Amino acid sequence: MEFNLFETLKSSFVLVILMGCSVIAVTFIFERWFYLKRTAVNSDHFFKQIRDAVQRGGLEAAISVCAASVSSLANVIRAGLEERNNDPRGSEEIMDAVAMEERAKLEKNLNILGTLANISPLIGLFGTVIGIIRAFHAMAMNGSAGPAVISAGIAEALLTTAAGLVVAVPAVVFYNFFLRQVNSTMSDIESVSKKVTVFLNAAAR
Repeated sequence: MEFNLFETLKSSFVLVILMGCSVIAVTFIFERWFYLKRTAVNSDHFFKQIRDAVQRGGLEAAISVCAASVSSLANVIRAGLEERNNDPRGSEEIMDAVAMEERAKLEKNLNILGTLANISPLIGLFGTVIGIIRAFHAMAMNGSAGPAVISAGIAEALLTTAAGLVVAVPAVVFYNFFLRQVNSTMSDIESVSKKVTVFLNAAAR
């Protein structure tokens, strides 16, 4: 019996599930990649812009600098600057609150990517068990242990194992990469927030 990949795909629901998982994983990998790239900013350069803007035109000029950026850092600092106009004592609390909201945006869909990384090998293992069962069933039905009889079941078993790993490995790599990016961004937000607060307090004296 000649092994046919497309026939195996049609007969194996586990492979179809894994193909669906791969599509979902690739979709979220590209979505997070472009989002994090679009919202990335050099924190040192951004702080210098804020400092120069305050010295040049006050808080309103600094708020305008933040409004021109789509980064999470800019959103946090902008919220703090706007609150400082109303209640200087509450600006730090507002920045902390907005930072939590921005972290949720940065981590969006990462839980799905992490889940796919964890369950894909298990789905592949399930497919392996199904393939082995089919191989032994074919042997029992034909009364022969020839390779032609069991090749389809063994092929399905090996394919699902490989497919599970193909989905899981990139998902794990990109999940960890994106998580490091999020943690780095949050560290920048915390650092720049404190720098801005210290700078504004010193300027107000």
